[in-house]
Amino acid sequence: MPSLDEIRAARERIGGDVVRTPLASYDERILLKLECLQPVGSFKLRGALSAVRAAAPEAIADGVVTASAGNMAQGVAWAARESGVPARVIAPAGAPRAKLDRVEALGAEVVPVPHEEWWQAMVERGREGVPGLFVHPVADEAVMAGNGTIGLELAEDAPDFDAVVVPWGGGGLTTGIASALKALRPEVRVVAVEPETAAPLAAAFAAGRPSEIEFRPSWIDGAGGRALLPGMWERARELVDEAVAVPLAEVEQAVRLLAVRAKVVAEGAGALALAAALGRHDRCVCVVSGGNVDADVLARVLRGEPPAPV
Repeated sequence: MPSLDEIRAARERIGGDVVRTPLASYDERILLKLECLQPVGSFKLRGALSAVRAAAPEAIADGVVTASAGNMAQGVAWAARESGVPARVIAPAGAPRAKLDRVEALGAEVVPVPHEEWWQAMVERGREGVPGLFVHPVADEAVMAGNGTIGLELAEDAPDFDAVVVPWGGGGLTTGIASALKALRPEVRVVAVEPETAAPLAAAFAAGRPSEIEFRPSWIDGAGGRALLPGMWERARELVDEAVAVPLAEVEQAVRLLAVRAKVVAEGAGALALAAALGRHDRCVCVVSGGNVDADVLARVLRGEPPAPV
């Protein structure tokens, strides 16, 4: 996991090209860290810029590659365009069209593959026939350091709080934030949240070790997974205090509450933290990780209709 010095160096690298996102009050107990307000609609720009700018020019001469359902793809595409190199994105077939349209608008080439091959590209850190420097969306020190700049901002901007609640997809966001907060506010509990249909971290915490789970696809594409990525259990065990899984219906309700009460548009992963925080009694900061949601999915959720899995 990144050190505090590495996170501070990442903040210098990314500079003013990311938004120092505001903290909005949901109620007297819950604050919202609005990463959905980043230029690409999610926190992923922090890690992508940190990693691409940390790479030597010769390392990215053939371009950059990532494996992403959409948000990291946008971050890497943005960073590659700024650096003047090609970007290629290995994406799972069925990824939200709203995200892929923006990836292509940023100039990246999308390489669609079955979900299993997409997952394998993350495990193997690339895919044969797709050239370029692979920027891992999760297990990359520079990416995690970039994500950790959120933790720096929370330590500097947030009043006293008891817990930070973070959606867990692969774990790079939680690891980055926790690395900063454990150094600066060690009393704060780090709570990782997954959808109950894809919750390998919660299962690992319950069993004390990584365990096989029954994975069921859902409409939440940016969080949860089939299994823990290599090396992430060791990081989580050191940095995460709790791992919880929430029912899809509670995530849908959190999307509606964010829209109606906070006037915030959140994708499923972005609403996970609030869904978990609503069942707690301590002072929480919820990381609203992204707002890139297909219009038809959002419309169904707002009408109270469960969206179809992707």
